[in-house]
Amino acid sequence: MQRSTRRNRRRQGFTLMEMLLVLAILVVLMGLVAPRILGTQKKADVSSSKTQIGLLKSALERYALDMKDFPQTEQGLAALAKSPTDKEDTKWEGPYVSTAELPKDPWGHDYQYEYPATHSEGDSPDIWSLGPDGEDGTDDDVVSWSKEVQQAAK
Repeated sequence: MQRSTRRNRRRQGFTLMEMLLVLAILVVLMGLVAPRILGTQKKADVSSSKTQIGLLKSALERYALDMKDFPQTEQGLAALAKSPTDKEDTKWEGPYVSTAELPKDPWGHDYQYEYPATHSEGDSPDIWSLGPDGEDGTDDDVVSWSKEVQQAAK
């Protein structure tokens, strides 16, 4: 009886080898799973950015219906949220966005806006996100115009 009591006392915790083995298994599993999760997050951010650009385009179209033209580049997307300062301009029926502040892209940057457009075809403004790197004109930018048109122009 005394022997079994001694064995139970010695066997109360995990050995260092057992802990290292469990830790190694966890590291291997995270190495396999983490890249897949991160890849999914990138796709979700790009998709979210495209959706927000579409919503901004819709708001700009409502603005253009009331004001008879899109806001100029200098006015920017802020024209969707703030009334024009001109007292004579009573056509503004905004705000055209649901929040007081304009949304930022999934990476925390402001959306870029240009009108008259240099990339879009027709009389549509350019709206784009700088993408994850935060730099303009790189391949990871999310844009409102067709990238094929942009590639052909280069």
